Amino acid sequence: MKKHLSLLVLFVAVFTNAQNKNATSKAKDTIIKTEVVNVVTSYVPKITDAFKIKQKPIIEHTKETQKKALEYQIFSVPVASTFIPKSGAMKKIDLGKRERLYPNYVSIGFGNTISPMVEAYVRRNESYDSELGVYLSFLGSLDPVENTALSSTFYNIDLNLFYTQQERYFQWTVGLDAEKDKYNWYGLPENITFTDATVSAIEEAQSYNHFKVFGNIKPDDSFLEEANGVVSFFSDSFESAEFLVDGNAQFRFPLDNLYRELNDIYLNTTLNYIGGSFAYAYDAITPVDYKFITFGVHPTYKFNVQDLAIQLGAKSYFSMDAENSENNFFIYPNVEVSYPIVKELANIFIGASGDLTTNMYQSFTDDIPYLSPTLDMRQTHKKYDAFAGIRGKLNHQFSYNFKASYADTENHPFFVLNQSKSDGTNIAGTNGFTFYGYEYGNSFKVVYDDIQLITFFGEVAFDGIKNLTVGANAQFNKFTLTNELEPWNVPKIKGEVFATYKTTKWYAGTNLYFVGNRKARIYDTLLTDTYTTTDLKSYFDVNFNGGYHFDDSFSVFLNLNNVLNNSYQRFNNFNVQGFQAMGGLTWKFDSLF
Repeated sequence: MKKHLSLLVLFVAVFTNAQNKNATSKAKDTIIKTEVVNVVTSYVPKITDAFKIKQKPIIEHTKETQKKALEYQIFSVPVASTFIPKSGAMKKIDLGKRERLYPNYVSIGFGNTISPMVEAYVRRNESYDSELGVYLSFLGSLDPVENTALSSTFYNIDLNLFYTQQERYFQWTVGLDAEKDKYNWYGLPENITFTDATVSAIEEAQSYNHFKVFGNIKPDDSFLEEANGVVSFFSDSFESAEFLVDGNAQFRFPLDNLYRELNDIYLNTTLNYIGGSFAYAYDAITPVDYKFITFGVHPTYKFNVQDLAIQLGAKSYFSMDAENSENNFFIYPNVEVSYPIVKELANIFIGASGDLTTNMYQSFTDDIPYLSPTLDMRQTHKKYDAFAGIRGKLNHQFSYNFKASYADTENHPFFVLNQSKSDGTNIAGTNGFTFYGYEYGNSFKVVYDDIQLITFFGEVAFDGIKNLTVGANAQFNKFTLTNELEPWNVPKIKGEVFATYKTTKWYAGTNLYFVGNRKARIYDTLLTDTYTTTDLKSYFDVNFNGGYHFDDSFSVFLNLNNVLNNSYQRFNNFNVQGFQAMGGLTWKFDSLF
């Protein structure tokens, strides 16, 4: 037993020692070394990897960046002051009572020279985008001029109808105007003694009839800005007739597509036909006919170079005189340059222009109604009109405009008396034909001449006083004539002074006209070209007007003309009315129906 125990102990000891050796040898051979391994791969971010930035981050300053407290002291020094603030409401500007405006009115008046007057304007909106209107005026006077052998009665009647329609893309207007005027050739020459029988045989009345159809169209968004058309017929009591067809259109072409800083260019086009005839010439029993066809193109371009405002343009016409088989082409400048020496206070300007005017019987009768129906009708060709001047405003109360010009014109019209066919005792010629009412030296004809004209013009206005506006203008003319001796019936100097005053209830105004000396013809013998020159004296005409408003609808008015009662001659042998007073009532209203 002991022997076996000893062997077991010995065996265990040997086995344990062998195991220790093997373990030690194996550990030395199998030690794992430490190394750095770099793994390279692509990064694919995910939404969960993002983090939200704080809206109000908290910034912690270090001790070195913290602000230091500012310490200061105030040393008060007493100051003597007399200012005592006052409390109160803000002061309002007195704009006055706002006047109510009415679309319709009727005025009725009567004058001391048996002069009735009626004027009315009535319109009605047929719908939101259409309007129908009527204008009527009448003014007459029974024998208003004193000390005339022939009657000086006259009257004017005018009726105007129009209709306006606003469409989706444009607006159009059509209308009709009818006018009738009556005048008398009452200015018999003073160098001829007319017997009572001759005076009673003179039929001095003349009447003019004018009918006009007109139209207008204005597109909202188009190259065409506006187009106008007129067809009119004018006639008188002596078989005279004049027919007019006139059309014009204004175009606007933008140039900013070519260069963005370019302005628009405007183009005006005109087409005009005037044809007329007189039954007889003054010194022959033959008719007088005239026909003119004119086409015009007027481009205009405006732009600024710093403070320099420039307008470049031209007027070109192609005109045909169908009666005389003549064709002409005219071109005129239309330029102006202005520069502010002192902005808004003083602007100097310089430029040149010109134009072609086709004279009309109707327009001549507006200037002087005592014409004979035997006129020579021509076109007036203003070659150029060069001008320069200065204009501006001072404190937005005082405005002024001074201008000087030099013009060269062909066929400028002047009005002169016709020779008398009667010696004062006869009423018929050697051919047995009775004289017409205009053949006693009491009517005017038109003569033409090539002239050079220097003009000085100035005007000023002041509205710095409450409710009061005053102003004045004056013009001086110097003519250089080619064939005529004088600029007949045209003054060298004329001027005007005007003023208006208006309150809530009262209003008043005045106009003072001055016209200088003029030259006129007086024929010595019958049906000859020999004449003498006479002076038409200058005159000063003073006119006043005023009224009172009872309310916004009713008011009364009073007009006083030729207050000084001057019996001057506007045209030789034709005296004007003396003192004239007219009073009346005006009613303004919204609508009658």
